[in-house]
Amino acid sequence: MTSGYDWAGRVGDVWADEWRRTDLSFGDLSAHLNAAIHAAAPRAGLAVDIGCGAGGTSIALAAARPDLSVIGIDLSASLVATARERGAACANLSFRHGDATELGDLAPDLFFSRHGVMFFDDPVAAFARLRAAARPGARLVFSCFDDIDRNPWATEAAAAITNSPPARPGTSPGPFAFADPDHVRAILTVSGWHGDPQAISYTQRAGEGPHAVDEALVFFSRIGPAAARLRELDDAAREEGRQRLRVVLADRLRNDAVDFPAAAWIWSCQAA
Repeated sequence: MTSGYDWAGRVGDVWADEWRRTDLSFGDLSAHLNAAIHAAAPRAGLAVDIGCGAGGTSIALAAARPDLSVIGIDLSASLVATARERGAACANLSFRHGDATELGDLAPDLFFSRHGVMFFDDPVAAFARLRAAARPGARLVFSCFDDIDRNPWATEAAAAITNSPPARPGTSPGPFAFADPDHVRAILTVSGWHGDPQAISYTQRAGEGPHAVDEALVFFSRIGPAAARLRELDDAAREEGRQRLRVVLADRLRNDAVDFPAAAWIWSCQAA
């Protein structure tokens, strides 16, 4: 389970350090997600990025809608600092450190998120607060991972560390908490939103270039299920696990890129 406390501390710090690799890994998905966000976005008004991370999705929307005010909010001070640096040239864009469900007097026309909503400790309460803050008819667009079995970047990498498959995740806060669309629909409905998901198959790129395997090894050793397993091992076992992971990554190397098939949902919703 990954909690808000984790994002505010160690996890957020690591993601801030690794933002270039995380943006690379989500590059293919982001093309689909940004298209859905831009389709839902008004020309003017206010849009809020929930768990904005290093700011890539906020920056893309601000550039596409120069008359729309865009605010990215994240629990991690390190990620917000990175996002502010990256988005400094966008006059209609700002970033805040804090809880994206506690908006004060802000009344957004659009909420959006790239993989940021699966970590709510109480998702019903969180989405209800967003609904209460939103303008009438507001839109909500977000992405989340599909079932772990459709994401071999997670299963193969984690299994390599200890030579055993990962346990199937439940619905506790974490990357696969929203994998079941029926579960997500129930949360959204009771909290005041209605909408539908689109299944997206995409390529998760772990590394590219002449040292693609090394890049992927660093990335998976710091972020994701493999990294979580590595942290639990002593030094000798950790190094053995990393070497097994390297073999898995090398097997995925094609044309100077380490790619894995991946699957996600993109939800497009409206305030009920």
